[in-house]
Amino acid sequence: MKLGEVLVQRKLISSEQVQYILEHQFSSPKRMGELLLERSLISCDDLTSALKEQYWRDQGYWVIE
Repeated sequence: MKLGEVLVQRKLISSEQVQYILEHQFSSPKRMGELLLERSLISCDDLTSALKEQYWRDQGYWVIE
């Protein structure tokens, strides 16, 4: 699962915001999380939590909290 999908599923950002960041990511060496933080669209805690969820989902161990 991609980071943007996790954040949208958690209702932390919208699909439109993901598209906006993806468009800007092409011209930037920064990752999505960095761009979202720079634009104050999510908090550092939101990013940390979403990255943990992404990791555990990819490993097949995600449990609904």
